[in-house]
Amino acid sequence: MPDGDAEAYLATAPSAAGPAPGVLFVIDAIGLRPRIEEMADRIASWGYTVLAPNVFHRDGTAAELAPSTDLREPGAREAFMPGAMERVKGLTTDLLARDLPAYLSALRSRPETAGEAVGVTGYCMGARIAVRAAGMDPDVVAVGGWHGGGLVTDGPDSPHLTLATARAAFAFGHASDDRSMPPEAVAALGAAMAEAGLAAVNEVFPGPHGYSMADTSMYDEESTERHFESLRTLLGSALAAR
Repeated sequence: MPDGDAEAYLATAPSAAGPAPGVLFVIDAIGLRPRIEEMADRIASWGYTVLAPNVFHRDGTAAELAPSTDLREPGAREAFMPGAMERVKGLTTDLLARDLPAYLSALRSRPETAGEAVGVTGYCMGARIAVRAAGMDPDVVAVGGWHGGGLVTDGPDSPHLTLATARAAFAFGHASDDRSMPPEAVAALGAAMAEAGLAAVNEVFPGPHGYSMADTSMYDEESTERHFESLRTLLGSALAAR
């Protein structure tokens, strides 16, 4: 990385398949942990090489930043999140502009990865990062964003503004109970993708922000499975077919 080393979890496709298309997995605010590894393994089983970096590498190792309590217990997630959100705020647009090319380069350089075209899937704040990756790199051909917050803001660096330079196909599964992505923001995101001429699915799934994280109290199984189905369809049509 430009500012030191970053840990990452690598999940590979079944060995008989040989090198496979690459997918960058952008974690949520809680960090790189066993639940992320489970999800990356599942995506890899579809025939992909999946790299999930510790995007908070400047703040500590994955182990140092991991929750020390069970976030499924009442109040535990709420107690953990203030510290996590400080790390999210510290991961500025300028730092992401430094980090994203390094993550994508690392994924593409793996012998398990085939080709330059890659997908990106992002969760919570990771959805914002995934959108920025597509705006920066024309060989990002598929982007999934799941229970993402703040994808549309009034600021000059709003993630949705980067769609103008993207060339990817997109699939979003917003959470129905999410103050950080209200209906008007979902509509604005859809309008931005339409204006850019991008192929996109822009859906709202029932449940709270963080619905895919089975190790927290926000988990919703139905919406999690729906997200996996949508992501698999996206990657299959935009990436595996290349």
